[in-house]
Amino acid sequence: MSQVLILLRKGLLTFWRAKAAVTITFLVPIVLIYLFGHVFGLYRNAPPPAGIKLAVVNLSPEPAAGKLVEALQAEKGLQLITEHKNADSTRRPLTEADVRAAIKDNDYHFALILPADLLPENAFGVRMKFLSDPRNQIEAQMVDGLLQKTVFSHVPDLLGESLQRQARRFLGSPRLQSFNRTIADTVADHFGGDREKIFARLNSADFGFSALGQTPSPTAKPIDPSLRRLDLDARPGAATADAKPTASAATDIFSRIVKIETEQVTGKQVSNPMAARTVGGYAIMFLLFAVSASATTLFEEKNTGIFQRLLSSPVRPSHILWARFLFGVILGLAQISAMFLAGHVFFGLEIFQHVGALLAVGLSAAAACSAFGMLVTAISPSPAAAGGIATFVVISMSAVGGAWFPTSIMPEYIQKLSKCTIVYWAVEGFTDVLWAGQSLIEVLPRIGVLLAIAAAVMAVALWRFNKGTLFD
Repeated sequence: MSQVLILLRKGLLTFWRAKAAVTITFLVPIVLIYLFGHVFGLYRNAPPPAGIKLAVVNLSPEPAAGKLVEALQAEKGLQLITEHKNADSTRRPLTEADVRAAIKDNDYHFALILPADLLPENAFGVRMKFLSDPRNQIEAQMVDGLLQKTVFSHVPDLLGESLQRQARRFLGSPRLQSFNRTIADTVADHFGGDREKIFARLNSADFGFSALGQTPSPTAKPIDPSLRRLDLDARPGAATADAKPTASAATDIFSRIVKIETEQVTGKQVSNPMAARTVGGYAIMFLLFAVSASATTLFEEKNTGIFQRLLSSPVRPSHILWARFLFGVILGLAQISAMFLAGHVFFGLEIFQHVGALLAVGLSAAAACSAFGMLVTAISPSPAAAGGIATFVVISMSAVGGAWFPTSIMPEYIQKLSKCTIVYWAVEGFTDVLWAGQSLIEVLPRIGVLLAIAAAVMAVALWRFNKGTLFD
């Protein structure tokens, strides 16, 4: 037993002396938990997520349309955009042309249009249009749910205005006023209430539709089960009094009354949307791991005496570093190509019609990742420490940069931080090519940012190598 305890003590001391192992075991998980708390806004005093951007074009003069816009502005999960900023810094209301151009330029991904004929003159119901670029499924589902909840909660007000409009169309305003007055007097005489308030509600198209979506009071009397639904008795096969309408029938009727025309602005040509959204994010994450591991082999070359033999020849340290950087670029580009080819074989990912733009983004991403691996090696005292630093930074960048989930659901300061990562610009570049089908010219801004990051990070890495002891 004493031998076991001695060996146990030896193992614990060895582990404690390995600072990189201790850091990976204890510090990295704690820091990641802290970081994810900021990503998901788990802290009590943390600012909430900025919300997913939703452009709203309100062309309708109806008062209920304005109320709907106000309700969307109050929705915490959405960040409403209603104005366009001109070149001279003045602002004006958005138009449909504005939002279509902005969606194609990736300024935002969703837009709701309330047309001038929101309440058609010759029909009862509500008409809207929804434009989308659902390049991220999580984001699209969140917007769809929030939009349906807010829109349908205000549909009753719109339906009341539509009904009043149709009545005015058939009766004329004077006769409709007389009709509403008669109804208000009759209700007040037989059921009580202030006849002027009833008359005002009728004129404002408040027919009680807004109460349809309210939860019944717990003190309300239940409906007598002996009462029959006449509309159900009229249906073929409705023999029992407790028969219920089918959900499909109710949905069909509702869809005829409230018609939301949906249009996907970009990504319509993608055969496998999920693959186009996700493959790029995971490709850049694994690329960072691979290139970082490759760069740390500089420690092994030093320990085996390769550097001494190389430096005794007409080779300078800068030659070794640039050769390692270029090796990382080639390795990274080869890995990205292999992953996208696998996506094509397994998931039908369309890559060959975008091969030029895809290779350009991949090459710039590989350069940035290779520079990152060189920097990790330059600031690390040992291979184990380099592995720990790389693991921590790569996972953090993947979480913050949008490789796992959309940055739009994160707090605003995290969204700003994400734009400082390699992952963000690489994911955006791959998505622009695979999802939006953008050409090489159109993705040049993303490529430029990645190359700028590569140059800046490599400059810091070379400076740190010159100050270090790797070549001593």
